[in-house]
Order: sequence, then C-alpha cells, then structure tokens
Amino acid sequence: MATHSIQTVWRGNNIFDTDIDGHKITIDLAVEAGGDDEGPRPKKLLMIAATGCTGLDVVEIVRKMRIDLKGFDIRMEAEMSEEHPKQYTSLKVIYEFEGDNLPEEKLERACKLSFDNYCGVLAMYKKAVPVTYEIVIKNA
Repeated sequence: MATHSIQTVWRGNNIFDTDIDGHKITIDLAVEAGGDDEGPRPKKLLMIAATGCTGLDVVEIVRKMRIDLKGFDIRMEAEMSEEHPKQYTSLKVIYEFEGDNLPEEKLERACKLSFDNYCGVLAMYKKAVPVTYEIVIKNA
C-alpha cells in the first residue's frame, strides 16, 4: 500500500506552509478573520484537489480519444453549512469544453469515467457529501 506524508509548518499568526513535491503551499485566513491573507483558505484547497484530479483524468482520456480541444476548464460549486464546523454539504463539478464539432457522447464518457472510476479525490468526497457533475460544451 502506498502512503503519502506531508509536514505543515506554522509560520506565525494564522500562516502555515507546506512543501509538497518541492512546491510550497501557504494557507492563511482573510484579514477580516484575523489573518494576513498570504494564501488561500484550507477548504477551497479541497475544491482545487478535486478539480485538478478529475481534470488530469479527463485530459488524458480525451487525448486517447483523439479529441481536439480548444479549451477545457473545470469549475466547482460547493454548498457550505452555516453552523460550525462549517463544511461543504454538496459539491458540483462543471466540466466546460470548447472546440469545433466536439463529440458530446465521448466527452460525457470521459467525464463519467473520471467521476465514477478514476478520480480518487472525488471518490473520497462522495463518501461524505453528495457530488454531482454537468458538462458544458462551447463552440470555438
């Protein structure tokens, strides 16, 4: 079984730094919450992990399908609870493709494969909250 390990170091006030594979990630709070705004908030990094994970899958699958994309973005919308501990109560992934004459069925298959089979981050999140997705296709 593979394991991952990280170390997060407190830099002062509400600032924490983590080295991940040689890349420094800094998290902090907004100024109005007592931070210095030197980095993103932790919960939003959860969203980045999910969109990045599924995006990598979809790009690889689409490449194997020989689909020529002009653009590809992934957005995520998250509902959050009002009470503490404030947490996401649902997530929605929006895959946005741009190109000429894109094959909708193949793009749907690529997204579904990532969503249902390959993206480990989404698989973990689906154990905790409802997660859905939609596909948007724009002509170039």
